[in-house]
Amino acid sequence: MSYGLVCQQCKEPLQLDASLIDLAPSAYDMIAATLPASSAPYSHGSGDSQRHDSISSKSTWQRTKSSALVNTGAPPLSPRAQGKQPQRDSPLPNESFVVLQDSVIHAIQPPPASPIKVKGNAPKARSDTTLAHTPPTAKPVEPEPDSPSPLSHHLRSTARLFNLLSTRTEIDHPLCAECTQILLTNLRKQLEETKKERDGYIAFEKEVRKEREREAQGMTKEEALKKIEKLRQEEQLAIEQLRDAERERDQLDEELRSLELDEKALEAEEAEFWRSHNDQLLAVEQQNAQLATLRAAYAADAATLERLEKTNVYNDAFCIGHDGVFGTINGLRLGRVPGVPVEWAEINAAWGQTLLLLYIIARKLDYTFENYRLIPMGSFSRIEKTAGDKASYELYGSGDLHFGRLLHNRRFDIAMVAFLDCLKHLMDHIKVQDPGVDFPHQIVKDKIGDVSVKLQFNQEEAWTRSLRHVLLALKICLKWATNGANG
Repeated sequence: MSYGLVCQQCKEPLQLDASLIDLAPSAYDMIAATLPASSAPYSHGSGDSQRHDSISSKSTWQRTKSSALVNTGAPPLSPRAQGKQPQRDSPLPNESFVVLQDSVIHAIQPPPASPIKVKGNAPKARSDTTLAHTPPTAKPVEPEPDSPSPLSHHLRSTARLFNLLSTRTEIDHPLCAECTQILLTNLRKQLEETKKERDGYIAFEKEVRKEREREAQGMTKEEALKKIEKLRQEEQLAIEQLRDAERERDQLDEELRSLELDEKALEAEEAEFWRSHNDQLLAVEQQNAQLATLRAAYAADAATLERLEKTNVYNDAFCIGHDGVFGTINGLRLGRVPGVPVEWAEINAAWGQTLLLLYIIARKLDYTFENYRLIPMGSFSRIEKTAGDKASYELYGSGDLHFGRLLHNRRFDIAMVAFLDCLKHLMDHIKVQDPGVDFPHQIVKDKIGDVSVKLQFNQEEAWTRSLRHVLLALKICLKWATNGANG
C-alpha cells in the first residue's frame, strides 16, 4: 500500500516496507540519533563552506537522472521504465533492516504505557532481529475513544521520520529504490574524484614542505649561481627542443596538406572510376538485354524456319487425288465417262492446273524443255513448239457442235501429246539424278501405260485412265522435287 506517498524525485507512488509501517519507537530514536545535526544554525566562520557543500549536494542531486541517461547513450526513460532497470551494486533501501543487540534493547527504556491493542495477526519480526517482549502479566489496555487508530499512528510516525530525514539532510524524502540507487552511484563517483583531488593536494603539500626545508637550510652564492646557470641551460635546451618541435610540426602540417590534396585527388579519381564502372555496367546490361532479345528472336525464327521447311506448300497448292474413276487436281476432275458427264469448263480448268504444276516442277529443278514452251493460262493454257515448224496448240477442249470442232480436237490432241512428251523428258531427268525413283507407267510416244492420251478415235474410259496415269506421274515428280535432298 502506498498511503498517498510519492517519490520526491520521479513523483512515482511508493509502497512502504512493512518494517517502516510497524516502526517501533526505539528504532525511530536510534535512526534519529544517527542523523547529523540540523543544518539550520550556521556559524559565521564556516557558513561559506557549509553553503558550498549544500549547493554541491543539491547540484549532484539534480544531475542524478541526467548523468545516468548520458552514460547509457540511450534516450531518456520514463520513471516507470527506469524502475524496471536491474539493480547492480547496492542493496535496495526497502530490503535493509536494523539489527538490535540485546544490550541496546535492555538499555532502551520502555515507552510509557500507551493503549495499544495487540491483534492476533500482528506481523512477525525478522529471524535475525530481537524484539522486547511484553511481560506475560501485562494486559493490553483498550485505547481511548479520542486516540488515533494504530494505522494512522504508524503513518504519522513514518511521516515524522521522513520530515526529520529531509530536515537533517539536503535530500527530500521519501525516495524510491531506483532514484536512491542513481543518487548513490553519483555520490560514489564524486567521492572518488574528491579522493583524487585530496591526494593531489597532499602531494603538492609535501613538495611545498620540502622546498621550505631546503630554503630554511640556505645555500651559498656559488650554489645559487650554479643553480641559475643550470636553469639557464635547461631553459636554452627547452627552447631548442620547442623550436625543433615547431619545425617538425610545420613539416607535418605541410605533409598533412599534401596528403589531403592527394586524398581529394584520389577521391575524385575514385568517384570517376565508379561513375565509369556504373556506366559500363549499364552498357553491359543493355547489351545483354539486346543479346537476349536477339537470341529469343533467332530461336523463334529458327523454329518458324524449321516448321516452314517441313511444310510442303506444293502439296497444298496442288492436291492430287481421285474421285472414283477420275483423277483430280485441286478437286477438279480430269476426264469423261459416258455415265458421268463432266463439263468441259471443269476439264479445261483441271488441264490448266496440270500444266501449271509441270511448269513449276521444271522451274524448281531448273530444267528447260528443248522443243516446247509451256504457257499456263488457267482454262485457256497453251503449249508452243519452239523447234522446227513453230506453232501454238490449245490445251483445252470444247463441246460446241460446229464444223471447226474436228480441227480444234485435232489441235487439242497435239497439245496433249506435246504435254506428254515434256513429262517424259522431265521423268528421264529425274531418273538421271536419282535412279531409285520408280514410275509405274512408262511413256511411249502418245501412250502412257499402254493407253493413249488422244481424245479422237479413242474411248472416253481409256482417255480418262491415261489422264489418271499422267496425274500419278506428276505426283511422283512433285514428291521427289520437294523432298529434303532436293530443296
